[in-house]
Amino acid sequence: MKLMGPAVLGVAAALVLTACGSGEPAADGQVTLKMVAADYGDGPTADNSGEKFWKGVVDEFQKANPKIKVEVQVINWNDIDKQVATMVQNGQMPDILQTGDYSGFVKDGLLYKADEVLSPNVLSDLLPKFAEAGKVEGTAYGIPFLSTARALFYNKDLFGKAGIAEPPKTWDELKAAAEKLKKAGIEQPFGLPLGNEEAQAESLLWFLGNGGGYKDASGNWAINSPQNIETFKYLKGMVDAGLTTPNPGTKNRKDVWADFAGGKIGMVNGGPMAIPIFEKGGLKNFGVAPIPGKTGVLTTTLGVQDWIMAFNANGHKEEIKKFFDFFYTGSAAQKISDTYKLLPVTTSGTEKLSSDEQLKPFLDALPNATFYPFTDPKWSDVNTQIKQTIGGALNDPETVLGAIQKTTTAG
Repeated sequence: MKLMGPAVLGVAAALVLTACGSGEPAADGQVTLKMVAADYGDGPTADNSGEKFWKGVVDEFQKANPKIKVEVQVINWNDIDKQVATMVQNGQMPDILQTGDYSGFVKDGLLYKADEVLSPNVLSDLLPKFAEAGKVEGTAYGIPFLSTARALFYNKDLFGKAGIAEPPKTWDELKAAAEKLKKAGIEQPFGLPLGNEEAQAESLLWFLGNGGGYKDASGNWAINSPQNIETFKYLKGMVDAGLTTPNPGTKNRKDVWADFAGGKIGMVNGGPMAIPIFEKGGLKNFGVAPIPGKTGVLTTTLGVQDWIMAFNANGHKEEIKKFFDFFYTGSAAQKISDTYKLLPVTTSGTEKLSSDEQLKPFLDALPNATFYPFTDPKWSDVNTQIKQTIGGALNDPETVLGAIQKTTTAG
């Protein structure tokens, strides 16, 4: 459930994580919390932004809570899952983990329940749909940390050059806009990344626009539904007409976003975390709008969140609760949203950002967002297969989507 693509900052550690002790306080009464967090840096510049962020949070917290020491290890997205798995296997559980998924730890009984480590006022401030996604069999273990939703970015200069007055609201309007962009000399009217970096996101956005998705309204897997097959046939027509990224099944999000930032693409789907990337690439004059669907803009878009969770092995429930309450009620959650253009997961946090014109389409979409079915034990295998193969559905949607559907029933 990683909001950002894998960071390439190398191995980053703010403070070295040592083996966890018995949970007993030190002789001076001080308790040490061990925390592991993902790094949201997005490039090879090694600016240590994740380390700096958490150091600031910890320093402020410890001034108010001198008896609680927090040691944080920041690990890039490439390595965090593997390193945490090794820690757990070796019995060196952290007290707090912030990463892209929590569900794998629930079945092993490793986590505190959310209501054991969050005060009622923090629990009630979490966006309801996001809080609901943190539940396994009705009990919340995953605590939403940061979120994002998806919308349509469009290059205003290229739209003006092509004589397009406003962003499209339907597939027909999107195709017409793409044709105008093509006629105006734009070689990639629409950026379509169906490569293995994030094909599961791009595909779902198109499925949602046609009343489809990975599961149906009853919660049954429906990857090869008639709606999803029709969606890929529509995309095939766009590709064949030269209205998209060439060879989209091999194109990753980061490359398509780079082309959009360079003024080579007219429209692309993305999240707010793309805004700093576009601006760094020199693109300033772009707009954000709801994603077009077959008959109108999406009534629900893809919502993604990362999670923070509390391990119960070391018995630090009360100290963890103090840290979490500090994080969610103070300025820390707002600061990390501001730094990376990611969205808060609380009602109060979204209200603070409501006047931001660039973020408003994403904030408006959050309350009714659709999530990946990540709590389903089949999702891990399905997600992997989608990333590896769904680009081929442009040529043979029945076979490719049917094969992914079979994965949902495999033993």
